Amino acid sequence: MTTFVLVHGAWHGPWAWDRVVPALHAAGARTLVPDLGAAGERGPNDHGLHDHADVVVAAIDAVPEEDELVLVGHSYAGLVVREAADARPGAVDHLVLLDGWAGADGASMFGLAPGAFVAAVRAAAGTSGDGRLIPAPPPAAFGIVDPDDAAWLEARLLPQPLRTFAEPTRLSGAVDRIPGTAVHCRPPTYPFERFGAALGYRTLPLDGPHDVMLTDPERVARLLLDIGSFSNRKREP
Repeated sequence: MTTFVLVHGAWHGPWAWDRVVPALHAAGARTLVPDLGAAGERGPNDHGLHDHADVVVAAIDAVPEEDELVLVGHSYAGLVVREAADARPGAVDHLVLLDGWAGADGASMFGLAPGAFVAAVRAAAGTSGDGRLIPAPPPAAFGIVDPDDAAWLEARLLPQPLRTFAEPTRLSGAVDRIPGTAVHCRPPTYPFERFGAALGYRTLPLDGPHDVMLTDPERVARLLLDIGSFSNRKREP
């Protein structure tokens, strides 16, 4: 059986996958949807990327050993899932980045993002986030323009700890032995295809906005099931 560990991106929660999970279950797959906001013993305002990676490692450890494990990270969580997979390379069969930020050891959101993005985020945290929290942008920033979907999303978006964007990943290189697929939405918002290709991942286009799992969950589920329908490596001991 295939278990998908679905990891939400910045400003989101496990609810980001609510529309995808039923289709995966209908196809016979298992899912785990960790909540990055529940990380560690620190208050949620002080979480960093490493705290979030620890949450994902705990989810990986909860998957039955006999299952094929497909680890999926959306947006910011691309960085998180790579660090988590690096800690458990023998447990993860495939990594999927869905419009995901990703890079080599030491990569971070602030290191990968354009200067204008970094400046805007830091300014927003300084003026309305007590210097530690980044207020959530409007739904349109995620490509969500339908009024009903926008209202649904806006009611759920959460502030994001600034540390999560500043903290660099810690990778040993083990993650690079795990096959990966980088799904990049079109039209593009940031160079997610290039991030994936630079890591040697297969790249797949998907027409839709950055939050495509909200606008076209069935298609996202089908794509994930296609990726999870094969296991193309032997697990490390």
